[in-house]
Amino acid sequence: MTLTKPTFPAPDHDHGRCTAEAIAHAEEVCARRAQKFTPIRRQVLQALLSSHRPLGAYEVIDELAKSIPRPAPITVYRALDFLMENGLVHRIESRNAFLACAHDHAHDETSMVAFLICDHCGSVGEIPAAPVAQSLNAAARASGFAPKLSVVEIAGTCAHCQK
Repeated sequence: MTLTKPTFPAPDHDHGRCTAEAIAHAEEVCARRAQKFTPIRRQVLQALLSSHRPLGAYEVIDELAKSIPRPAPITVYRALDFLMENGLVHRIESRNAFLACAHDHAHDETSMVAFLICDHCGSVGEIPAAPVAQSLNAAARASGFAPKLSVVEIAGTCAHCQK
């Protein structure tokens, strides 16, 4: 994974453009994989793109209810599952929340990312973590364990909040 975007967007960045690029990326990923980017999937992704903070499923429902009839939780969970399966959304385990992603991830251990979670503003950035993943997976395999998913989350303070 190459970082083409800053880890944490500047507080004054063009969020409309940021959101439009993420939606265009999602459309391209779905087209390339012959997947349907249905209206509810698009709306769930747009709700997650409303900020650079992770949202819980019920926060997504609340965000959606501002513009459409309140969807059933199962509908939102199915859309979230689809978006995660296609690398468009990440689950932030420690927050039991979801985060939109506009990066192009492969699905192997070299594509593992670490999430940097700002304790002050709540924003989440992601950085490549392939060496960490390879090390952890090798150690797990050496002990006879068969790893399938690693999630690295690091709490701290982003550069913008440190200023």
